[in-house]
Parts: sequence; structure tokens; C-alpha cells
Amino acid sequence: MRAYPNERFSSEVTLTPETVGAFSTAAGDDNPVHFDPAFAAATRFGRRIASGTHTTALLMGLTGTHYSKGGAVLGLEFTVRFEHPVYADETIRLEWEVVKITPNTKLNGEIVDLRGRILGQDGRTALTAKGRVLVTDQL
Repeated sequence: MRAYPNERFSSEVTLTPETVGAFSTAAGDDNPVHFDPAFAAATRFGRRIASGTHTTALLMGLTGTHYSKGGAVLGLEFTVRFEHPVYADETIRLEWEVVKITPNTKLNGEIVDLRGRILGQDGRTALTAKGRVLVTDQL
């Protein structure tokens, strides 16, 4: 599979309090804002929120899902910035755009630079990201 300049790919994910709690448990994040409705109601967020680990994993996972359909992909680096909370009961939109492609003969593929974001159900940007992946025919 090849990457293409300005290529965009996205998906929507519906979060539930149960999936948010399960992910937090699996990730070792015991912050009660992810589990306890009474605790979360008393915070600045007013209700339960997804962990940053969860939302970041969903966005990074989208790159693997997209590029592995026709080849292989290896994540090289990702940076994120959290801008607004993602609530434990909303549908979010994950988006990536290819901003640069650099052929790399040594690695037998292309280094793909990406810009991404997560939009909350209200349309606000909750998270922005940059990523770099190797797209190749085989790892």
C-alpha cells in the first residue's frame, strides 16, 4: 500500500461508560474521573471522561487499521495535545491527513508524516496530533 499526498482517512467511535472504564482498567489508570459518576460530577468536567491513553490509542490505532489493509505499517513517533475532554458517553470522530511522504530505500518503504485530530460530538477539537509511520509492503 502507498500513501498519497493530502490523503485523508477517518472513523467514528462511540464511547460508553463501560468501555471507558474497561480501557482505563486495562491501561492501569485508576483515576476515578473515568469510573465514578459521583466523583466525576464534582469535577470541572461534570461527568465521566475518557482517559488520554484511551483517546490517543484510538487515534494511533486508526493508522494501523488504515495502512495494514494493503501492506504493512510501523508507528515511528506520535505527539498529542489535549485541548478538550472526551466524555465517556459520546461519539467521537478520528481524523488523519497525510502532510508529507518521504521514500526510504533503507527501510524499503515510505516515511509518512501525518496530522490528526479527534473531534467531540459537539464538533470541538478535543485532541490534536502529529504522527510518523513507515508504510511498506512487509515488515
